[in-house]
Amino acid sequence: MLRSVSEQTPALIPADQLVPVDAHVLGNPAAPVTIVEFGDLECPYCAAAAPVLRKVVESSEGRVRLVFRHFPLFEIHPHALSAALAVEAAAAQGRFWEMQAALYEHQDQLGEGGLAERAEELGLDGGSVVGDAAQQYASPVQRDYADALAAGAQGTPTLFINGARYSGRVTADGLRAAIAAAPPAS
Repeated sequence: MLRSVSEQTPALIPADQLVPVDAHVLGNPAAPVTIVEFGDLECPYCAAAAPVLRKVVESSEGRVRLVFRHFPLFEIHPHALSAALAVEAAAAQGRFWEMQAALYEHQDQLGEGGLAERAEELGLDGGSVVGDAAQQYASPVQRDYADALAAGAQGTPTLFINGARYSGRVTADGLRAAIAAAPPAS
């Protein structure tokens, strides 16, 4: 049986520990329900969850927002860290969500050439998202990674709804049930 909110993590994680000031937010920034995703841009499960999460946010009439945080599992996904840096570089140019979607769509092309190509398709400078240029965006990725570990994340995607851990398959119905049962925002 799938569970919506983890019985293994009874304590809620305060929002200020899950949502940094400079968070990447999809949806109404003031929504009463926050889904925090710790994700890996090379993870096929994260790619599969992305359209479901977007659908839930877009159909929530402003009640739900999604916050994406990086948890690159670089030991099993060799391009995850470079992809995280690239999407942060795109974010600095106002294109985080578009770059995230493009990288999920082309997960088999996350080397430097593929990252640069995705950026150029979005009208960005391809050189700005790879190599030394992208290294300036390491701090937020490192912070997200450390916060994911502190929150107990072991794989991706790891989701929290108003601080309560979500477990089970990421489906629209499962997320909506978890949202309905979520504790009030802290």
